[in-house]
Amino acid sequence: MQNIELTEDLMAPAEMDEGDREKISRPTRSAFQDGWIRLKQNRGSVIALVILLVLVALAFLGQVLTKNNYYDTNYNAILQAPNAEHWFGTDKFGRDQWARVWYGTRVSLLIAFVAATLDLVVGVTYGSISALLGGKVDSVMQRIIEVLIGIPNLIIVILLMMVMPAGIGTLIIAMSISGWVNMARLVRAEILKLKDQEFILAARILGTSNKRIILKHLIPNTIGVIVINTMFTIPSAIFTEAFLSFIGIGLQEPKASLGVLINSGFQVINSQLYLLLIPAVIIVLIMVCFSILGDGLRDAFDPRMRV
Repeated sequence: MQNIELTEDLMAPAEMDEGDREKISRPTRSAFQDGWIRLKQNRGSVIALVILLVLVALAFLGQVLTKNNYYDTNYNAILQAPNAEHWFGTDKFGRDQWARVWYGTRVSLLIAFVAATLDLVVGVTYGSISALLGGKVDSVMQRIIEVLIGIPNLIIVILLMMVMPAGIGTLIIAMSISGWVNMARLVRAEILKLKDQEFILAARILGTSNKRIILKHLIPNTIGVIVINTMFTIPSAIFTEAFLSFIGIGLQEPKASLGVLINSGFQVINSQLYLLLIPAVIIVLIMVCFSILGDGLRDAFDPRMRV
């Protein structure tokens, strides 16, 4: 073992400016920046995000890549297999499947995003008010939720679609009637944990209104749960739209959506499998990618999932 000779130079105090002691060695990051860094480290979520961005881009720009419109009929090109002119083939009316598939993808995504946004707005508002006010108000509001939970959401949607005129607006309203319930329960649970924290009590002492407490303090601290739940709501809405259109009570011909296209393809499954296979693959890709991305967001933003 080597002996080290102690000299006066080694015992001298280190020269350090007072400002250097208070200097932060690395820049601070917000919760979103921290979560984004962890999300980028999740390879599966990044791949899912890239695939979703490509599908969304094709949904809005795919028709630009072809000279055919989704509604143009050509009885000289009925039920053609994929070829140089019609990349995804044609249907029983000679309509270009490439244009119809991407237009239908756009419609399905639009329905899903609008329905998810309505679920978010109604669910966050309802859950925030219920948790913050508490007492009898919270009790009554929770009884309403329990009644809605007791009725399967799909049954509510089917009944509304049967009594209301078919259309995109009707479909969105039907899916949003009780779709917000899960969001409301999650937000309420999170706010119940936060409402007795010191920063909320301080805001109340300063005379801050309930509306400002919700918007300024509570919702920003539950944004992770809100985003994650929304990521799972979107594929659920896409599946609901496809299912309703497939059984004939959703959107109908000549309109196009992924559900309408799958329904049309199913009618000629024995002879033109591609008419069913292509929209089915796209809807599976969308649902799987949203689910993977939702899992990645949960791992990135939910502190309980961190190791």
